[in-house]
Amino acid sequence: MHGAIALTPPCLDIKQLFMSDTAIHGATITTPDLQTENLSSFDHGWSVVLWNDPINLMDYVVYVFQKVLHMNRSQATKHMMEVHQNGKSLVAHENREKAEHLVHQLQSYGLTATLQAL
Repeated sequence: MHGAIALTPPCLDIKQLFMSDTAIHGATITTPDLQTENLSSFDHGWSVVLWNDPINLMDYVVYVFQKVLHMNRSQATKHMMEVHQNGKSLVAHENREKAEHLVHQLQSYGLTATLQAL
């Protein structure tokens, strides 16, 4: 084939291309350390913080804590009072994926929740 460009040398194993640094015509392709990246995403270094707002009633906040965070009524009331008196409450410590999910669930109920790294 006249004018065809070879994208990879025939001796290059495709597994090598994706699993390590591989030099191709003077360029180096690097891949992230997926194992380290995955571990940091799944550690328990993430907090879900609920913030006070002037809209939601206290009983409603207790209900949402029970439904979304699976708290008993006593725990839910304690966190609701902390939000009411201090302006915020740390309601969960989770891995990042679970914490993001909880934040989205709380926000879907109209509460103001954020994700914070510890």
